[in-house]
Amino acid sequence: MSAAEARTIVLFRHAKADWPQVTDHERPLAERGRKDAAEAGRRLLDTGVAVDLALCSTATRTRETWKLAVHEFPHRPKTIYEERIYEASPGELIALLNETPDDVGNLLLVGHNPGVHGLAEILAGSAEPDAGERMDRRGFPAAAFAVLSFEGPWKSLEPRVATLRDYWAPSD
Repeated sequence: MSAAEARTIVLFRHAKADWPQVTDHERPLAERGRKDAAEAGRRLLDTGVAVDLALCSTATRTRETWKLAVHEFPHRPKTIYEERIYEASPGELIALLNETPDDVGNLLLVGHNPGVHGLAEILAGSAEPDAGERMDRRGFPAAAFAVLSFEGPWKSLEPRVATLRDYWAPSD
């Protein structure tokens, strides 16, 4: 893939987590979260985006979300569990995405709010009307995802260079 080709980023917030007596990093999914994660996987498949690489936070709830969602895919993409995603700001997430090799066309990031929602808003210089309206109305609840596209090398990813193409949340 050349550096100038179109790229897709899927920003996926972990599903609903439970609140047992464990550290925040170790919180597992709640029962509703397990159902929503699988449904998100089916909806991700419906977008037609063939994910080349998944970057997933090391937190228990993100790993469980990704495991349930990717189970719906016909082929599991390469997955990297990245501790820098946990508690990352949108700027830190952009810096991480800037490190992506240019042979990756479609990347999925499984992370946390407020970073994932903030990143979607910061990257989107424009939006498909329906997707933008749904994200504005819904925010970025647990198990939601946004699909953005941009052109150029990953190192050129910066605020306002992407278009929000699709958005889904469990109540949609």
